[in-house]
Amino acid sequence: MESMHKTRISLTLGSRRSLSRQTAWGCLTSNVVLPGSGSLVAGNGWGYMQLALALSGIVVSSIFGVQFIVWQLANWSRFHSIDTDPMELLAEMWLHLRWALLGVGIFFLAWIWALISGLAILRAARADGLERQGE
Repeated sequence: MESMHKTRISLTLGSRRSLSRQTAWGCLTSNVVLPGSGSLVAGNGWGYMQLALALSGIVVSSIFGVQFIVWQLANWSRFHSIDTDPMELLAEMWLHLRWALLGVGIFFLAWIWALISGLAILRAARADGLERQGE
């Protein structure tokens, strides 16, 4: 009989130590893929905020994006009618789309923050590597 292993996921911070360049690059790329994940690996507590911001952006854009798609499908015939005022439709579309775009903006903010902190992690690893070479 096969033994069952439980996989545990931990959200504890990585240790605050000097990172190799390779690990720092891993932190940077992790931050680009999922904001906050690389910061957490590097031991930076603000990674929790980056991760929370990114996940909230995903949730907001998903919920309101689905609502927008449902609204658009329900109004499909109005969008393709010759008699409909296009400016009126654009104004109405904006009212339904703005919250989904807000979620995208929130995620983008988290992504930029994570990119900047990932670059700072990489720069710190380079500086630490240069210090060790000079010793």
